[in-house]
Amino acid sequence: MDISLIVSNILNPPILFFFLGMTAVFVKSDLEIPAPMPKLFSLYLLFAIGFKGGVELIKSGITQEVVLTLVAAMMMACLVPIYTFFILRLKLDTYDAAAIAATYGSISAVTFITASAFLTELGITFDGYMVAALALMESPAIIVGLILVNIFTNDGKRDFSWPEVLQEAFLNSSVFLLVGSLLIGVLTGERGWHVLEPFTQGLFYGVLTFFLLDMGLVAARRIKDLQKTGVFLILFAILIPILNAGIGLVIAKLIGMPRGDSLLFAVLCASASYIAVPAAMRMTVPEANPSLYVSTALAVTFPFNIIVGIPLYLYGINLFWR
Repeated sequence: MDISLIVSNILNPPILFFFLGMTAVFVKSDLEIPAPMPKLFSLYLLFAIGFKGGVELIKSGITQEVVLTLVAAMMMACLVPIYTFFILRLKLDTYDAAAIAATYGSISAVTFITASAFLTELGITFDGYMVAALALMESPAIIVGLILVNIFTNDGKRDFSWPEVLQEAFLNSSVFLLVGSLLIGVLTGERGWHVLEPFTQGLFYGVLTFFLLDMGLVAARRIKDLQKTGVFLILFAILIPILNAGIGLVIAKLIGMPRGDSLLFAVLCASASYIAVPAAMRMTVPEANPSLYVSTALAVTFPFNIIVGIPLYLYGINLFWR
């Protein structure tokens, strides 16, 4: 593998600030991001990437490639929870297996945004409509995870409040803001982009850097929970993203995606949700242990993807696209 890709990624300021956040916890610094700010950073990033994606989508139009990409994204969001569930059932009960499987079937928007920044740094172009794939991949995994619980629990059919489940899946704050920003980008197009460009473009990397600083703090604190997961889940949290990314790259090649889009699609397939899906699982599957599905996604898969995974997947694309 070309080590220069990893070095180039690590030396990006946002990634270095992620390490700084982790270091602050390890050396017991009192560095802390005030509680309301990370939520604001998250909302800003979702708004900015969604709005830009909408503008790019209206520029490119709804082509066959766009449709195939969105269908493939939803297919992966449904399939990943199913086969990871049966892998996890080798060691875990139904509740924990379903919650973790749903987590890995969904996506991490910040991993996607970090990959976008990496591509921009390397001068590799990508299409804004990939944000639509991002928006479509979060909710199906929640539904599939709950269906798995409903089918495989020993105590018969569980009573879910499906209206509440569907509302949590499709109208949670991250999905709602991302889809809403995408639609506003589509409606306003280039004119809207020029109006908001100083806000959506000029501040973007600064906000991403602060958010990853906070994520470094949170991830380092979650490392303690890894002692409860055991070697099996740590290996799962590293190897499954690589497997999912590999499947994503094969699909991207079959569809004919360009390099930049292929990397973003692989990252979507490889990432795991640490916000929306855990929130839904806490409400609907209280029997599952949050320290398992949150710590594997946040303390293992997220750092692995943004530090090693993104350049690893790009290396795979460079080999695959020769």
